[in-house]
Amino acid sequence: MRQNLQQMYRRALDLRAPWLNRWDSAIQYTMPSADDDLANLFDATASDAVDNLSASIYTLLTPPESLWVSLVPESPESPDATNATMVLRANLNDSNFYTTIHQCYMDLVILGTACLFMAENPIGAQSAFSFTSIPMRDIAILDNAIFHTTTMPARMVMEKYPSWTPPSEIRELIRQDSDTPLKLVQSLVGTEFTAWLDVGGELENNIISTGTFETNPYIIFRWSVASGEIYGRGPVLRALPDIKTANKVVELILKNATIATTGIWQADDDGVINLSNINLTPGAVIPKAVGSSGLTPLTSGADFDVSQLVLKDLRERIRHALLADRLGLLSEKEMTATEIMARNADMVRILGATYGRLLHEFIRPLVERGLQILSRRGAIEKISLHSDAELKYIAPIAKMAIEETFI
Repeated sequence: MRQNLQQMYRRALDLRAPWLNRWDSAIQYTMPSADDDLANLFDATASDAVDNLSASIYTLLTPPESLWVSLVPESPESPDATNATMVLRANLNDSNFYTTIHQCYMDLVILGTACLFMAENPIGAQSAFSFTSIPMRDIAILDNAIFHTTTMPARMVMEKYPSWTPPSEIRELIRQDSDTPLKLVQSLVGTEFTAWLDVGGELENNIISTGTFETNPYIIFRWSVASGEIYGRGPVLRALPDIKTANKVVELILKNATIATTGIWQADDDGVINLSNINLTPGAVIPKAVGSSGLTPLTSGADFDVSQLVLKDLRERIRHALLADRLGLLSEKEMTATEIMARNADMVRILGATYGRLLHEFIRPLVERGLQILSRRGAIEKISLHSDAELKYIAPIAKMAIEETFI
């Protein structure tokens, strides 16, 4: 396995490479980082729609402080599913799950793929779980393998893996500077875990730690997937051409507005008017030579009224692609019961495929890992979703799906 690990890692990086530019563009136009140049951003329609959609998914899929999953025993002899449900819920509520999962929903909407890392806290912590939203640029995946690449100071690597004995050349670097950055790769192939330094040379010489996981701590879930692809496609990636075009249209409108406000002027070069000293302010007196036309406005041939029509159409399409024009209606307070049921049915049709995928790729793995951690710590009886209990999903979107069947 280890002989092929580096080859699998390189293949995973090659498969991810074409997506990086798309991800960068999607992030730049919807959720720019501190390093992005904001001078080239002019339209916030997509950013607002992303915030609205991610918040709606947060409320529909995993509403905080509510019971959105439960376990139903398969038989009277099954372990106590009710207790397992309550303990799982309590540990999720006491963890950082609800603050972290919203970050994943942002990645899901923007990039189409998100990664939630579910770690186990030490005994005695407030919650058994600890969650981290991992940027997709740090994740490379194959069908049965996950590679998590990160750069961290050497002292943090040694704190994370205290049993690791660095090679002599790395030990010398650490001795000189404990903050020396090291490129760490953590891989999970099936259930086999390997952590190594990506510093060249043979893999065996750079391995830091190995082990096995009973359940996968990397929970990767996608909005939708095209045939033959491994990474997901989200609403922003589909609407990206319109988002870029709307941004450019607003930029041109602002440039045209600047011309309309300040004007374009022409003057005879008669040796009297000094263009460097002209200040176009109210009440200004500008000298000119006798008989010359002086400073006169130059009529602009630009008539950009059509841009408003184009921009309106683009913004409507962006909001439609990001479901802002439909999810926003859920907040209306005055609706009849029939209207609410019809609206819920519409939402199920819109998010039905995504809901089914998230249930399979996100909710079920989350619950399975949570139950495995809690049973190993002795907090609950060992319980399996495959034989002991059935997972019942009762979040708002699941209730909508039930109501939709009766319309």
